[in-house]
Amino acid sequence: MPHVVEAPPSTPIKPVTEALHGVEIVDPYRWLEDQNSPETRGWIEEQTTYTRAYFDSVPGRERIRKRVEELLAIEVVSKPWKVGDCCFFLKRGSHQEQSAIMMREWKSAKDIPLIDPAERGEGEGTAVDILAVSDDASVLAYSVRREGCDAYSVEFFDVKGKKILPDRLREGFCGGLSFSGDRKSFYYVHLPLEAPQLYCRAVCWHQLGTRTEEDTTIFAAGEEPALQLYMLASPKSRYLAYLVTRLQDPLLTDLYLQDPVRDKSARRIAMGMTGVFCPYFFLGNELITLTDWNAPNCRVLAINLDRPEWHKSREVVPECHSMIHNIAVVGGLIFVRYVENLSTRIEIFNQAGGREGTLSPPFDGAPRFLAGRAEDDTLFYELTSFFHPPTILTYHTLSRKHSVWAEHETLLDPSSTEVRRVRYSSKDGTEIPMFLAWQRGRQSWPRPTFVTGYGGFGATIMPQFSVHATLLIEEGFLVAVVNLRGGSEFGREWHSAGKRHNRQNVIDDFISAVEWLVANGYTTPSKIAIGGGSNAGLLVGAALTQRPDLFRAVICLGPLLDMLRYHKFDSAGSWVEEFGSAENGQDFGTLLSYSPYHRVRNGTAYPAVLLITGDADTRCNPMHARKMAARLQATTISQHPILLDYRKQWGHMPVQPLTARINALTDRLAFLSHEVGTNL
Repeated sequence: MPHVVEAPPSTPIKPVTEALHGVEIVDPYRWLEDQNSPETRGWIEEQTTYTRAYFDSVPGRERIRKRVEELLAIEVVSKPWKVGDCCFFLKRGSHQEQSAIMMREWKSAKDIPLIDPAERGEGEGTAVDILAVSDDASVLAYSVRREGCDAYSVEFFDVKGKKILPDRLREGFCGGLSFSGDRKSFYYVHLPLEAPQLYCRAVCWHQLGTRTEEDTTIFAAGEEPALQLYMLASPKSRYLAYLVTRLQDPLLTDLYLQDPVRDKSARRIAMGMTGVFCPYFFLGNELITLTDWNAPNCRVLAINLDRPEWHKSREVVPECHSMIHNIAVVGGLIFVRYVENLSTRIEIFNQAGGREGTLSPPFDGAPRFLAGRAEDDTLFYELTSFFHPPTILTYHTLSRKHSVWAEHETLLDPSSTEVRRVRYSSKDGTEIPMFLAWQRGRQSWPRPTFVTGYGGFGATIMPQFSVHATLLIEEGFLVAVVNLRGGSEFGREWHSAGKRHNRQNVIDDFISAVEWLVANGYTTPSKIAIGGGSNAGLLVGAALTQRPDLFRAVICLGPLLDMLRYHKFDSAGSWVEEFGSAENGQDFGTLLSYSPYHRVRNGTAYPAVLLITGDADTRCNPMHARKMAARLQATTISQHPILLDYRKQWGHMPVQPLTARINALTDRLAFLSHEVGTNL
């Protein structure tokens, strides 16, 4: 048994009482929302000491860490970006802390380093990523993110001269960046942290070598406070397209088109669109768009740039019984990724809509399109599965042949893993699919089990590789991934059945999955751990508070938990369409009924809980995990620990340095090892 202090640090109760829609709501830990107050910082330090004492005293932790390092400290290549005969990409060498931006000539095997964060002298927490490359591959735009923050600055690199240019966009968020045809300037949308009102609704033009204060505004979206602007461009920025979304309920989007050289103003070609509305690439003289407008399973339309009117758009790929999840436009072809019954297929169409065949990957797995350009002849896509780490493949549109562009070290023998897909009935009788994976040859049942899912924002969850799952499977765990309502595995209706007022369906689906596993002899409540992050953090938090008897351990990562106040922090107000808002009387009752923070009850025996967050998370504000930790610690009557793993540099983006990732995963596995009673 690891030694843990007898009780967690005490947390002062300072109740704040307010009436919402005639209901009295008491919040005992509202004061923990103030992240920078001396009292909150002191409380975080005490919680960190308490949690660290637990982690460090788990028997076998160093053995766990050694295995985690073996699996994580491998060479990783990602995010290829082909421009002409040059390919830009990210590469992290074995045991290197962060990825560097590299370049490789197409027919060469030599990797040329361009931007290495280790050489900046800013510490291991600095990460870089590719944002844009000029059409002649002479100038690179890249982001610089520090200490796990979502926000980043934008810098520019002279590829031929091998030097960083003086031009810079300060820390914030980029809503699109494209170089002009002469490569001497670029167009951009940027939202700086310190002065968002100046930039968030405008497209600007910047001449390289000049000050950003001298930039010209070529498009202004408007003065409404709840506007979001995104820009995309045709090759050489011949045309610019602007998506202007009003972050209201429901979300409404307008589409504008502009020739930035000839047109003094942009032309609005669609107004007040709802649902899926995704312009992807320009192909010839057309803008290709994926939409569910009059097509719940989505279809592909083309807008003629000479007559850019939405109602005159041409249907290229019609809707069918399978859901279109995304498209790629490369080499004059349109690649359409369908998901049907949790299986993926990729069909190929020409610009006229004629079917050109099927893209059949060389091995089984879930494919995902990577960055591509309409004028190139090479499609990059990634293929992965439960037991196969991501492999980057290319499909050459001229030869119609595949080739492996980059593959990672194989960490798990595919023949050693059993994968099974099952279906079960949720509380209301709806059939829900679930993937199960475990190590072949270990037939002892019931066994330790880790269950996860997502169930929100229309996200489709397909089998994919993770080091976390690999380690659990190696050590005898059953890993269960549930395809909950709230995703879009089965189209728009599947998403709608789990959003807003239907959110309880997602929780019921998840709880029913665990009950099914128990009823069918796979596991028992004393051997069950559940976990998830972000929207899935909300999911496991809700399951924890509704059925504390059903689980032995819970990992809740970067969660939403106080659903009456979530929309008041950072950018979460833009999620009202998904969750609703407590300011709306109808939404209020639904939110209160499942809000994990408000469902914590005195005198309840809660399972072991590990809440994970940090200061740098500006999507799911860390106040959720802070308040939930305090409330659970004060109310549980079990002897199981309630832990808060709080790291100042932890943010929502997975950009932590290698050592930090190794330590964090080690701690989570040590928690599972002890609480579920295994010997990882």
